Amino acid sequence: MNRWLSVLPLIVLVALAALFIGWSLKRDPSIKPDALVGQPIPETVLPLLTGDQAGPGHLDLKTAGVGQPMLVNVFASWCAPCRVEHPALMALRARGVAVVGVAWKDEPVATRAFLDELGDPYSMVLVDREGRAGLDLGITGAPETFAVDAMGRVVAKFTGPLVDEAEIERLVAAIQAPARPLPTATSRDPGR
Repeated sequence: MNRWLSVLPLIVLVALAALFIGWSLKRDPSIKPDALVGQPIPETVLPLLTGDQAGPGHLDLKTAGVGQPMLVNVFASWCAPCRVEHPALMALRARGVAVVGVAWKDEPVATRAFLDELGDPYSMVLVDREGRAGLDLGITGAPETFAVDAMGRVVAKFTGPLVDEAEIERLVAAIQAPARPLPTATSRDPGR
């Protein structure tokens, strides 16, 4: 009996490994959860990048667009794919598309050097040194881009570097879609 009890943990471990292997073989790694799509963008308050410093001003992601549609691009100076997507972000700025940058787990001095070297495609940059906005947005890494409509709702998301023209146009079209009308109260005349 004692011999079987000593082997039981090994049997459980082998069974769990078999379940994990079976699950991972059926899983499609290209499908990423887009939990925020259709939801309001989190109201995470972050310092603004001012020169090569964080602050003194602070702003939350929700009001960063000031009632206008925007793309929110999570990037970092140490991120090689962020360098690859940078020309596409510069082209978006040239087209007049508002892109708000979130410098994720990056030092403000390094962020400023990155933008000085490659150009600054952002209407503003928020500093997320500790990765708090990354957690609130549910990102898996940098870069990730969120399309946010004028009402502050995430309408599309892309994980990875923006290099595919069709993907860029999908995000831009998502923020340019007409906003749903606000509900209005109907007035009722009590005399009728």
